[in-house]
Amino acid sequence: MASLLIEYGTMKAVLGLEDGTWVTGDGFGAEGECSGELVFTTQMSGYMEALTDPSYNGQILMFTFPTIGNYGVDRKNFQHPRVWASGCVAREICPAPDNQPSFIRFFEDNGLSGIQRVDTRMLTIKTRLEGTLRATLVVGDDNGQYAVECARKLPLISEMDLIPAVSTRQPYRIEGSGKRIAVIDLGIKKNMVVSLRRRDADVHVFPYNTRADEVEAIRPDALFISNGPGDPEMAKDVIRCISELAGKLPIFGICMGIQVCGLALGGSTYKMKFGHRGSNQPVRHRDGSIYITTQNHGFAVAADTLPEGCSTLYSNVNDGTLEGFEDRDLNITCVQFHPEAHGGPRDTEIHFFDTMFRRLT
Repeated sequence: MASLLIEYGTMKAVLGLEDGTWVTGDGFGAEGECSGELVFTTQMSGYMEALTDPSYNGQILMFTFPTIGNYGVDRKNFQHPRVWASGCVAREICPAPDNQPSFIRFFEDNGLSGIQRVDTRMLTIKTRLEGTLRATLVVGDDNGQYAVECARKLPLISEMDLIPAVSTRQPYRIEGSGKRIAVIDLGIKKNMVVSLRRRDADVHVFPYNTRADEVEAIRPDALFISNGPGDPEMAKDVIRCISELAGKLPIFGICMGIQVCGLALGGSTYKMKFGHRGSNQPVRHRDGSIYITTQNHGFAVAADTLPEGCSTLYSNVNDGTLEGFEDRDLNITCVQFHPEAHGGPRDTEIHFFDTMFRRLT
């Protein structure tokens, strides 16, 4: 009976924000507490892909879509073997989907914490108005003042080095008969490797702190920089590596990949008010084409700080932020959105990865 009660979310829970706001709801998963930036995503499906994205390390993920967990937990679409989001916030979790395990059961079995039956619309509007806020989620108690105090003690995300935890510890290879691609793993999603392997790439994955000479030792056809969590300025090792390799071999980047490439070229990045997260972000290519993309980032490259030779490839239709740039002379091409993302629109996968491999012929 106790397990059934947990399955239907009858535990106390509270979410406290650094501005003094707290909301109570029904806890699910495991009792305990977790902290991180409270960020929201507008996607309607692909919830497990989002939760297992290492870029959410250090963040509590809130879903704006009213009901999450409708089709249970599908492990084959995980982007990493484990959930990286610190916690989950939702309006309602589907208690009994046709596919098993259910979302709630998965959280319980894996020691994860979440809260439902809260006003996610109010929290989303607050985030849009005030910016991203630090938060603490407590499951098993509803002491809001305690949750607020914990949130206020949390370091700012720009003070946290989140990349080492999500990067591979040792280099590894996924053999292919095509182009040899060196990948620096800052928290790589599985579908990035899948997209490379679809083109029969010979993939060599390196840790975040790999030196330029270690990359050069495998004689790669190109260097690929993955997504990752936190402030790109913390990724000093990969910024140095890119700086030393720029102009020696083609370089491509996605999400944090564009940010560290921008920094390596002498540009600057900034923290956005609340970032872009979801699978409905419109971007405009420089030829005028519009693409709907999946995104997950809270930092961006300041376009006007990039050096001469860099040109804008994509810009965000909603706010004009930089969504992609290239430097033809140095053979660097990067995008801020996720062309490999599933679930999400897939048209930019062909546009990005096919263009990448055509340039290597």
